[in-house]
Amino acid sequence: MAKVTREMVEKTGINVDELVQLLVNNAAAELTTFYYYTILRVNLIGLEGEGVKEIAETARIEDRNHFEALVPRIYELGGKLPEDMKAFHDCSACPPARLPKDPKDTKAMLTVLVGAERCAVRGYTHICNLTAGKDHRTYDLSQAILNEEIEHESWFSEFLGEGPSGHFLRRGETSPFVSKFLR
Repeated sequence: MAKVTREMVEKTGINVDELVQLLVNNAAAELTTFYYYTILRVNLIGLEGEGVKEIAETARIEDRNHFEALVPRIYELGGKLPEDMKAFHDCSACPPARLPKDPKDTKAMLTVLVGAERCAVRGYTHICNLTAGKDHRTYDLSQAILNEEIEHESWFSEFLGEGPSGHFLRRGETSPFVSKFLR
C-alpha cells in the first residue's frame, strides 16, 4: 500500500474504503466481461456474426486491459482482490454478459454487448464524479477507461441501428486511452 497516497485521498474527503470497493467491483466486471465476451465472440458466426466479431474482440481485449490497469490502483489504496474467484465474480458491478438463449441471434448478442458497455459507462462516470478534483490518479484512470467504454457502447449501438456514433474501429491498436497505465 502507498500510505501517503491513501492519506492524500482521505484528506480530500473521499471514503477510501468505499472507493476501493467500487474499484474492486469494476475490476470484477472487467474480468468477467472479458470471460463472457470470449464466449460471445466464439459464437459470433455466419454473415451477421462475422461482422461483429472483430469489434467484440477489441472490446474483449480492452476489458482485460481495464482489469489489469485497475489492479495496481486497488492495491495502492490499501485494497485487495477477493481470494475466491466465485466471490470476485459475484461482486461484479455489472451483471454477467451471458450468451443469449439462441446463440445464433446476433441482435440478441448485440443487446447483451451494448448492455454490458452501458453498465460500464455508468460505473466509470460515477467514479469520475466521485474523484474529480480530489483523487487525480483514480480519476485519470477511470476517465481513460470511460473513454474506451463509450467507444464500445457506440460500436455496438450502431450495429443495433440506434444511429451513427462517429466512432471507428481501431486498427492495430488497443486501449489507446488506458495503455499508459499498462506500462
